[in-house]
Amino acid sequence: MAAINVRQLDDEVVARLKQRASSNNRSLEGEVRHILECAADDDMAAKRARFLEASRRLREKTKGREHTPAEVLIREDRDRGHRDGF
Repeated sequence: MAAINVRQLDDEVVARLKQRASSNNRSLEGEVRHILECAADDDMAAKRARFLEASRRLREKTKGREHTPAEVLIREDRDRGHRDGF
């Protein structure tokens, strides 16, 4: 496997990466590896593009409709005896 050295990386960027790594239960190295793998994955970019296009079409189809807030739907579901999980 290859190794990459990144020089002159701003301390604030490193701090944000450390925070992101902690949030994702990864080491800093693991988080950077994950970010690089995703960035290099052409299929991931294609999936993201398809998702954004599907989202745009859905927003267009539901434009002007009144939507029930998620918290209301969750409360109704819980009141019927359903709990988190599947």
